[in-house]
Parts: sequence; C-alpha cells; structure tokens
Amino acid sequence: MYKNVFKQCRVVLFVSCFSLAALTARAQLTITGQLRPRGELRDGYVTLQTLGNKDAAFISQRTRLTLNYKWSHLIFQTSIQDVRLWGQDASTITVNDGSRLSLHEAWAEIILSNKKDTSFKKSPFDYFAIKIGRQEITYDDEHLLGPSDWLQQARRHDAIVLKLIQSGWLVDLGGAFNQNSDAINYNGTYYTPANVPATVKDSKGNLVNTPAGMIPLINGSGISVKNGNLALLNPPGTNGLNQDYKALQYLYFAKKFNKTKISGLFLTDQFGKHALDSVKNTAGADVGYVYGYRYNQPGVNLRYTTGLLVNPVFGDKNQFALTGGYYYQGGHDKDGLALDASMLTFSAAYSPGSLAYTIGWDYLSGNDAFSSSKTSHRFDPLYGTPHKFWGLMDYFYAGSGSPTGGLSNPYLKIKYTSNNKRFSTELSNHYFMLANNQKDLTGNAVSKYLGTEFDLTTGYKLNKFTQATLGLSYMSATQSMEYAKNISPGTAHLNPVWAYLQLNITPEFLNK
Repeated sequence: MYKNVFKQCRVVLFVSCFSLAALTARAQLTITGQLRPRGELRDGYVTLQTLGNKDAAFISQRTRLTLNYKWSHLIFQTSIQDVRLWGQDASTITVNDGSRLSLHEAWAEIILSNKKDTSFKKSPFDYFAIKIGRQEITYDDEHLLGPSDWLQQARRHDAIVLKLIQSGWLVDLGGAFNQNSDAINYNGTYYTPANVPATVKDSKGNLVNTPAGMIPLINGSGISVKNGNLALLNPPGTNGLNQDYKALQYLYFAKKFNKTKISGLFLTDQFGKHALDSVKNTAGADVGYVYGYRYNQPGVNLRYTTGLLVNPVFGDKNQFALTGGYYYQGGHDKDGLALDASMLTFSAAYSPGSLAYTIGWDYLSGNDAFSSSKTSHRFDPLYGTPHKFWGLMDYFYAGSGSPTGGLSNPYLKIKYTSNNKRFSTELSNHYFMLANNQKDLTGNAVSKYLGTEFDLTTGYKLNKFTQATLGLSYMSATQSMEYAKNISPGTAHLNPVWAYLQLNITPEFLNK
C-alpha cells in the first residue's frame, strides 16, 4: 500500500515539475518571502499615557510568502502571511491556540488587450485588464487609498477592478461587496461588520456568550452599557474604524502632461444601518442585559469622496516637486449623520543631491463644539496609510481615530541618503493644531495648539535582502491633546516617547 502511495506521489511530483518547467518557459514565476520582526518601546504611542501607568515593550512579527506568476494574458498573485507577537502562543502550540495564518492576497489580472504584446492579434486598447480577488488598492501618495504597510497585518480588499490605459490616460473602475454569510437559511444581505469576542460581561458583570448577530457595547471596564463602545477583537480598519463597509465603488483616473501628473478620484462606500438592541441574561438572582448593535436594518448609509491631486516636477534633474490636492466628502457617515467635510494637502520638495527637504501642510476639517449644526464636518481619510503623514506616533487618523475638531498639520522634513543608497536618516517635525474649536470642562474654548512631534528614522541596508531601521519619536503635548483624546485633563503624561527597531528580510527564492 505504502509503495503504491509513494509511486503516486512521485508521479504527481514529476508531472508538477514538468508542468512548471513548461509554464516558466513561456512566463515568469517569482516566489518571495518576508520576515519582519519589530521591537517597540511604547510610552504614549497612539494616545497619551495615564499617570501611574508603566511603559510597554514587545516584539511583533510578520512572516509572508508571496507567489507571483506572469504570462502575456494573465498575472496571478497569492500572498500568505502570519502576524503575531513573540510569546503570544505556547512554545508547544496546540489546535486550541488558534490560527493566525491568513490569506493577505489572492488575485488574478486577466489581460484582454495589450498593444505592446505581439501575442495579441487584435488590441482595441493600449492596455485593458480585469483584476479580481483579494488585493491591495493603492493610488498616488496613499493619502486616501493605500496598503497601510506599517501595520504588520497591512490592509487588503476583496474587490474587482477594471484597468484601462489609453493614450496616456490611466482609468480604473473598482467595486467591492462584503458579506459574512453564504445565505443558507439567512434572510437578506445584512452584514455584521466586525470580529466580535466569544463572551462579554452583561450589565451586572456576569460573563455570558455574545448574542448571535450582535456587536456588544461596553464601557472601559468591559461591562455592557447602552452608550458604550463596540467590543471588537480586531478593529476592521484604521482611523478608529469600528465598522467595515458593506459595499464600495470607485473611479480613479490619471494622466501625465509633460512633467505634471494630474489624478482624480470619486469613491463611494456604503455602511449597513444598525439599531440598538438588548438581550436579557439571568444569572441566579442577577438579571442583566447585553446591549449592542444589530446591523439588520433596511438600507445603507452612503458616503462619497471626490477630489483632485496635482503633482508637477521641475528642474533639469527633477529636483523640485510640488504636490497639491483637495478632496470633498459628503453624503452620510457610517452612523447616518449628514456629511460636509474636506481635506486640503500641499507639499514642496527639493532634492539637490544627498539631502532632501520637504515642507508641507495638511488640513482635515472637523466639528466646531460651539456650533448647533447637526451635520458632521469630520473628514475621514478613507483607507489610506496615515502612518506616512500625521506623525509616526499615530496620534491621528490611525488606530485611535480622528479628533472631533479635525486637524491642521504643518510639517517639515529633512532626509540624508548616502551615495551608495545603503544608509539614510530622516528628521521630521509636525506642528499639530485643531482645525475647529473644542470646549474644555467649563465650556470655554481650548487652545487649538495640540503639540509638536519629532520623528527620527535611520535605515541601513545590510545586504540586498535585509534592511534595518531604527526609529525614535518624541512629542511635547499640551492639555488640549488630553481633550482631543478624551482624557480627563491633568491625568496624563504630556511628553510621550516611542522607539522601535525593525529588520525587514525579503529573500527572493525563485525568479525564472
């Protein structure tokens, strides 16, 4: 029996190798890996640290294996990754420890027209393809759409994108539709958009199973309350997002005129409507309730974002570059509030040689605490990479969400890169201010100045596969930052520090 099995395995292996050799003779197959351990020391990362709390230190790691296959009529890519903290699992892991292995990407790009490829007998367009599956969606400088690669888990979308290039114009039309049930014995297409814990404490503190189809609301002590925050195992996105979109559609276009690139975006995302519900729980003499949202209401809350980005380059060596963009956001936010918000971004860069200088300003609108308007003016930078723009300590539009009053952020950066490109170091400064007025506990306006952050990042390429990066950040915050972070005034350290050391190892196992 075992001999027959062994013979069958040899036949399968031989056929697989033969097929692979035949395919690679006409195509390109690349297999790459990534091992990215990162040690961090946190003394006020993302939000101010409460007085009396101690610093935290840990090591996280991303392990990723990516296969990319390119043929004249098809591109296929799949990426498997594992994200965890060192020591998160027992040293002798069992099935009870769970699995953190995930499929980061799995997509195919079906090429239907390509005038540069002679294997196409007829090509009505310079390039036209359909990209479908789990994929990263990235455009321009990643202000609004990007992979958020700083996060060990990164970001991806389950989507379909029509890709067109014609006469220098690039036009992409994309869409996504999310669901967490295959609709067997299920009514409608309601979408409960989060990973919820298996258990939760009811209003009396008794531990109970989380009711099916509900995302519980809890307070800071983990007790279920009507006006609490959603209890999530893993937030579905950046910017403090507690609800993934039900559906998304976008149109992106870009064209380069001489040395000036102009791009535009129109994106609409829809969020399922929810209603407050409660489930009674009796535990002995205690009668408690689990409060939460059920996303089973008809209709969706539709939000749209549109704008332009202009990027001219000047100089005989392209040493001058300007970037300017404006985006408007309207419709309704995920909670159903009417939206009237905007973002303005501008930067000027000068790179004469080893040194590069950048000065810029980002403005993201917010709500005015002294206004009686029921319309939200809080701009949400969608699904971009906030770590790149508003300070490496991620105080804004990252894990902890956006400040109610919006953000005004002038910044300055200087970067040195060695001639052999192996060593680089960058120092950046961010001056954080509220975009709109906020109140203190007495009802008066707080100062709009939130604080200043300094970020120092140094990288060295050990070899062609290994990059080492050391980062150190310091912030001098004001009491206004406490209000912006919903922290009781006078209860937090106002001089947070954060440091990290990261190795990024990206070997190429096969390229043929």
